[in-house]
Amino acid sequence: MNSKQTKWLLLIFLSLVWGSSFILMKRGLIGLSPFQLGSLRIVFAAAFLLVIGFKSLTKIPSTQWKYIALTGFVGTLLPVYLFSYAQTEIDSSVSAILNSLTPLFTLLLGVILFKFSFDRSQLIGILVGLVGCVLLIFTGASGNSGHNYFYATFVVLGSICYAANVNLIKKYLSDLSPLSITTGNFAVILLPALVGLSFTGFYNDVNQPSVLNSMGYILILGVVGTGLANILFFRLIQMATPIFASSVTYLIPVVAFFWGFLDHEVLSNSQLLGAFIILIGVYLSAKK
Repeated sequence: MNSKQTKWLLLIFLSLVWGSSFILMKRGLIGLSPFQLGSLRIVFAAAFLLVIGFKSLTKIPSTQWKYIALTGFVGTLLPVYLFSYAQTEIDSSVSAILNSLTPLFTLLLGVILFKFSFDRSQLIGILVGLVGCVLLIFTGASGNSGHNYFYATFVVLGSICYAANVNLIKKYLSDLSPLSITTGNFAVILLPALVGLSFTGFYNDVNQPSVLNSMGYILILGVVGTGLANILFFRLIQMATPIFASSVTYLIPVVAFFWGFLDHEVLSNSQLLGAFIILIGVYLSAKK
């Protein structure tokens, strides 16, 4: 399999995994608070990564640990909590849609702060994808007027964090293995997550059936949707451009809407049109 095929295979797999993460968060919030959900997601992912990648930590030069810590906090710790709180007030599908702003922020931050280059087709792809996102947002919001859309700003902030993370890894950590980067990230943020979890009353409620059931969903989310997915995503960043890697967020809403349909959410024709426009944006932004 050549590198081009590998890039697209990783893109599709990550889209399926991360597109499914929103329904897992929705299920997890039934028995857990947003902060508990975010902390457990980090703890489960960290446990998985330290088991399979502990030795890879020795391959991180001492001069690069500052970037490992920075990407851990910016790219994982903050977004995990931002998305968890956002979904207490907005639908999982809306979160997935807003997450598609990540490629735009990746492009803007990459050009302004990191001096990365881009071409016309990538810019057009970003704009086309955003048109599809706007269409999905407005049609979704019109059917859920009772929700507090202020919480949507948490998703926007989380998307900015993801965009900054993509550029930071591309610029400062491209010479490290994806396993080293991911394991290092979670080794740094594990302690803050454990400390935060201790203040939520989680250890007193852990034996409740609703909590245990929710923990099962977050275990899947932490190991597959966070630990394994981050390793593959960092590999994709190293193989491709930051714009191509972040374009995975264009496909995430399509997968999220599929899960929404199974969860008895109705998709309008306008939403399906928006999803199709997003796919066009993916194709254009991936061209180089």
